[in-house]
Amino acid sequence: MSGCKVQQKDGKEMSNKASAKVAPQPFVSAQARVVIYKTAKDYRNNVPVTLSDDKTTIVSYPHPSDLVLGEGLALPASLHNGYLLDNRGISKNIAFLKYTYNEYVGLKGVPTLQELQRSIIDKDPLTELWDCGPKANYSNLQEQLNQWIDKKTLAEKCKRLK
Repeated sequence: MSGCKVQQKDGKEMSNKASAKVAPQPFVSAQARVVIYKTAKDYRNNVPVTLSDDKTTIVSYPHPSDLVLGEGLALPASLHNGYLLDNRGISKNIAFLKYTYNEYVGLKGVPTLQELQRSIIDKDPLTELWDCGPKANYSNLQEQLNQWIDKKTLAEKCKRLK
């Protein structure tokens, strides 16, 4: 019979299982980020998808059930001056589909990738995109963001992504 053995300092052999020490895993905290954005046209009700860096291919798209948030839809929240607060994972490579949230949620399944690709209505819709840090940093998220928008201090408080 053969098995994994390790030699102890005193020369005795023992099984790897007995001698193996597991290093503690580093603490990883995935914190939800606050992302706000503006679009060239009103796409608030349109379903977003993520495109490749060259904006030719859809690399990420939601299942209809992904667009439900609690009892309602995961629509972006309206902020002052036309800004929207993301609830879906907007990024610089976002595109919008012809489907509204209501239409998409009503589908029995996900359309094919080819159908989704054909339903893109804007491959470059963003005029601004801001990362405003971890959601945990806010006591009243929308109120604080609106204050920054009104005072024109987004550039001081957030990181501009586009």
